[in-house]
Amino acid sequence: MNNRQRLVTGALVPFLIGLIGMYNVAHHPRFAAIHSVDVVQLVASGMCFGVALFLIITLLRRARTD
Repeated sequence: MNNRQRLVTGALVPFLIGLIGMYNVAHHPRFAAIHSVDVVQLVASGMCFGVALFLIITLLRRARTD
């Protein structure tokens, strides 16, 4: 597997994990009255999105220099 495929896979996995976490929190009936557990899950989902975004930007910057 070359470096580009590794970056794509590395960006896709955290993105999917973050998406699943957001989906789980948003579909609970208690979403309007958010609890501390939900806040922790949202923070973790945001971190996964951040990692995915970082890897996508890295991939785009490497593609530009190649």
